[in-house]
Amino acid sequence: MTAASTAELEIDRQNLIALIKAEAVFHGDFTLSSGKKASYYVDMRKLTLDHRAAPAIGRIMLDLIRDIDGIVAVGGLTLGADPIANAVMHESARTDAPLDAFVVRKEPKDHGRGRQVEGADVSGKRVVVVEDTSTTGQSALKAVEALRREGAEPVAVAVIVDRKTGAQAAVEAEGLQWLAAVDLDDLGLAPQ
Repeated sequence: MTAASTAELEIDRQNLIALIKAEAVFHGDFTLSSGKKASYYVDMRKLTLDHRAAPAIGRIMLDLIRDIDGIVAVGGLTLGADPIANAVMHESARTDAPLDAFVVRKEPKDHGRGRQVEGADVSGKRVVVVEDTSTTGQSALKAVEALRREGAEPVAVAVIVDRKTGAQAAVEAEGLQWLAAVDLDDLGLAPQ
């Protein structure tokens, strides 16, 4: 389990955990984006796009990455990362170290400038990849690969919910720091 750096942020985190348990954990037979089968699904988009949770997500994730030196932007593979990056960007604007956001398309555009990474200029910059949930880490690593092609220096992957199914090992094998705000212990769920 992870704890937030202040009592106020830990209250935010506990409130988010309660919302996840009540509204974002679904039980049944599911196929994850990794192709793995699961008996529950954590649908964080339900909360990353919800006015009750998004501001707290921004604060919690900003707190999670607070000790990483020199980062200038956050983002990740569209669609899951987009509302998280925006929430972090908005919360960081209240600080003395505001962060920009970027979006990594699944494929480069086939028109216009043909970009795969949109938003903040990431070339030569230290960035953090964010994600809502992670099973194998492949979505985050696809974003990392695109960012490296753009000349960025991804230094960490920060997820809201760690499913504890191998993503951390895959991300760390790429030389990146792994950070998670909530894990299955917090949610009372077993790894699958």
